[in-house]
Amino acid sequence: MSDLVLYGHPESGHACKVALALSIAGLAHRTVWIDIWADPASRPANFRTWSPFAEVPLLMIDGEPYVQSGAILLELASRYRCLGGETLAGLRRGRELLMWEANRIGMCLPQLEDARRVQGHGFPPGAVEWLRMRYAVDRERFDALLGGASFFQGDNPGIGDCAIWGYTQWLAEAGVEPSPVMQAWLDRMQGLAAMKPPAVFFPAPE
Repeated sequence: MSDLVLYGHPESGHACKVALALSIAGLAHRTVWIDIWADPASRPANFRTWSPFAEVPLLMIDGEPYVQSGAILLELASRYRCLGGETLAGLRRGRELLMWEANRIGMCLPQLEDARRVQGHGFPPGAVEWLRMRYAVDRERFDALLGGASFFQGDNPGIGDCAIWGYTQWLAEAGVEPSPVMQAWLDRMQGLAAMKPPAVFFPAPE
């Protein structure tokens, strides 16, 4: 069995994606809490060496660093034949979903959440309205991508579901509403035995 160490923080949707994937796949791992609100220069030296931008998530697999949540999810699916990686078709579907999430809904939602956190400070005029319009389109496409399936990768959640859940778990914090289809999917994700609150995925050091 591989030695897996995940560096992250409960307020990082990208780190939560990987934590959920590891949990669903039943891959034993340790976590290291990284303060994402602190000066990057204050983060542990080894973490800064392994993560080029001192960002989470960082997954160490047998001492080798893997960064960028989408790339990590693909590595897990391919290496361990899980979460859609059991078949070529499942892996292809996962790649397509990860690319969509990164370019669309996974872009606008964290920005909307951040805009509310800082009360719009630093966002140019019209930016929030533009992001909300993007989300409205993404919500329709979410419904189309899911279709009538229980999860984006079929009867069981895959890496695509983990990626899309990363920030859709915080729709209220972003100030937007889910479609009925999206809410039903979120309820199914929340009901997974492997699901945990972000603070449980990444417990703060005592």
